Amino acid sequence: MIRTYGRFAAGLAALILSAASAGAEAIGDPERGEELFGMCSGCHEVGKGAENGIGPHLNGIFGRKAASVAEGFRYSDGLRRAGADGLVWHLDKLDAYLENPKALVSATRMSFDGLEDPQERADILAYLRRYSANPQNIPEADPTARPREVELAPEVLALVGDEEYGEYLSSECKICHQADGNDEGIPSITNWPEDDFVVAMHAYKRKLRPHPVMQMMAGRLSDEEIAALAAYFQSIE
Repeated sequence: MIRTYGRFAAGLAALILSAASAGAEAIGDPERGEELFGMCSGCHEVGKGAENGIGPHLNGIFGRKAASVAEGFRYSDGLRRAGADGLVWHLDKLDAYLENPKALVSATRMSFDGLEDPQERADILAYLRRYSANPQNIPEADPTARPREVELAPEVLALVGDEEYGEYLSSECKICHQADGNDEGIPSITNWPEDDFVVAMHAYKRKLRPHPVMQMMAGRLSDEEIAALAAYFQSIE
């Protein structure tokens, strides 16, 4: 009986380890991600005994509300505002933050210019995923799939925006966003792929992206107006 239980326990442990590995692989290559994490390790720790340093530790980062590490870690005002607005570190948000921290949280203190290569971001996130609850063995844990922020009807994504109308509508956008693509102090929206622009605006419209001003602005726009803005900003030389 003891021998049987021992074999069962060993098999269960192997199954859990396999599931955890599968969860990470669903994102990218965690082994490569561990190597790439070297560029983050000057500020962040992850794994057993990880502590807050220049940046917060990254254990349990998936599904964690922004600016919520305990023990009094001092976050930037931007991250605290983002957390208060509802930003949660799901996979898509972590990916966006790694790509361009200041595009997601404009007032972050994170001194990292961003990682352009999507595979490298995926690999780092696969590595970090090892230190968060895994959906394969914890059903309520944060998912590792990469759904779009908003699932839009095909006819909405298929709308062909009127660039001239988009330019007319863009005057309010240009109060904050600079048409020349300069991103000092606020993210650039120039040359965004149209689908990405449309999805982002609908995410604000449905209050899935946390930014009260953008939620208000997007809430005023029709599907056709969002498509027109997307066409205009994508077309700027």
